[in-house]
Order: sequence, then structure tokens, then C-alpha cells
Amino acid sequence: MTVQKAVDYDRIAQAIEFIKTNFKQQPSLESISAEVHLSPFHFQRLFTEWAGTSPKKFLQYLTVEHAKKLLSEHKATLFDTACESGLSGTGRLHDLFISIEGMTPAEYKNGGKNLTINYSTALSPFGKLFLASTHTGICYMAFCEDEADAFSDLQQKFQQANFRAVHDEHQKDALLIFQQKPTQLNLIKLHLKGTPFQLKVWQSLLQIPFGKLATYGHIAAHIGNSGASRAVGTAIAGNPVAYLIPCHRVIRSGGEVGGYMWGSTRKSAMIGWESAQLNPA
Repeated sequence: MTVQKAVDYDRIAQAIEFIKTNFKQQPSLESISAEVHLSPFHFQRLFTEWAGTSPKKFLQYLTVEHAKKLLSEHKATLFDTACESGLSGTGRLHDLFISIEGMTPAEYKNGGKNLTINYSTALSPFGKLFLASTHTGICYMAFCEDEADAFSDLQQKFQQANFRAVHDEHQKDALLIFQQKPTQLNLIKLHLKGTPFQLKVWQSLLQIPFGKLATYGHIAAHIGNSGASRAVGTAIAGNPVAYLIPCHRVIRSGGEVGGYMWGSTRKSAMIGWESAQLNPA
């Protein structure tokens, strides 16, 4: 991932926000490109290189109609099928292979005392990332504009831990998720601080196949508590590892994207990008 890719995402995000705000007017390629101060030709090329599809096609992936179509494909056995096969419909390995290990009750209660946490930054298709890991796996991953703010948030979550500015193997493995055709997601390990209910919800999120969507109600039903949609939403909002646990794949039942800890525009970009990877132009 190059620095230029990060710059590209900033412009793509600006374009996506413009499209979302002006969707009813169906903005032309010329008007969108003018918004990001590029010629139509340069913008079309930039967008296609980033998304793998044209702005027009991508716009279709951002509509409520597309979201409803994906939701209508949801079957009661969707999660079970994903578990059994470990494959998406196109044969691409997906996030299911990521494994979660919850921290011990002592680690959970004492704020990470005696834990050494390594941290670093990296670039992704969706902007700058701040990653942190223990000896067991990734414990924190967030999109960030300011590294100091991200580090402060990490410290608040693990107030008693020791911190080192080190880019380790767990972090390198985590970045495999952004490869166009990842084949080693089984290497990605998570070491998470959460209640049993949160861990259960996060494990369920891992079973939403790449490029698919689910609702809060789907997740509640999958964990055997159909009436817990609100509690599920709270657990999802507490997800400490961006993208690795795909909370961006959970939307409202009406097809609206809904909120996202790291911004609704970024969430829309992720949903559209995944659809584009499965349905290249």
C-alpha cells in the first residue's frame, strides 16, 4: 500500500460523500470530478483503479435498492453455510478464518496489567490505520486521522499495559485482509477485551461473508436472542478492530447504511468496494 493510495482514498471519500449528499440529482461524472478538482478523465481512471469499477457502477452499489437486494439474499442458514464452506460465493476466502481469543477475566478487569502491547500505523484502501497487538494477536485496530488520538484511545482501553512502538508479525498478518485475493487469513489472530456477550456478537460478525450484508436483527437471531437487537447494536458499536471484525456489513433493516464508528462515508466506501471486488466491471 503506497502513500499515493492513501491520498487517493481521501479524494474518493470526498467524491462518495458528494454522491451521497446529491444522490437524488444523479450527479454526472463531470460534476463529481469537479468536486474533487480533477478532470473527468483523471477522476474516472483514479476511481476505477481504487474501486475496481466505474463511478457509475459504484453508485449503484451505494443505493438502498442494492442493499435491500443483498439483504433479501439472506437466508436463515447464511452463517452456517459460511461456517461449513469457509468460502464466499466466488470462491474467495473471507473473514471467517480470523480467530478470536478473548482475554482472561484477570486481563479484562485489570486493564491489561502485565501485557506488552506493540503498536504501529499502516495504510489501507480506506485510509490510515493504527494497529496494536499483544503476544496473542491484534487487540486494537482503528482508522485514524491523528496518531496521537488513536494512541490515547488505546491507552484508555488498556490503562495498565506496557506499550512499544513496534510493527510485529501479528500486525503484518492483519494487513493481509486488504490483499485483492487474500489466501492466508487463517494467520490473523485477535486478542480482544470484551464481555462474553460482546465476544459472541463479534464472532457472529466474522461469519458474514465478504460482500454480503446483515441487519442487527439477523445478528441477534444468529446468537439465539432475537429480542436483543439493541444490545447487539451496542456490542457492534464497541468493536475494537476496524474491518477485521466486519461491523461495516451490518446495516438497518430498511437498507440504509446507518452509523459507523469510523464514519458513514467510510462504511459506504467499504460496502461499495467489496461489491466491486465480487462484481468487477
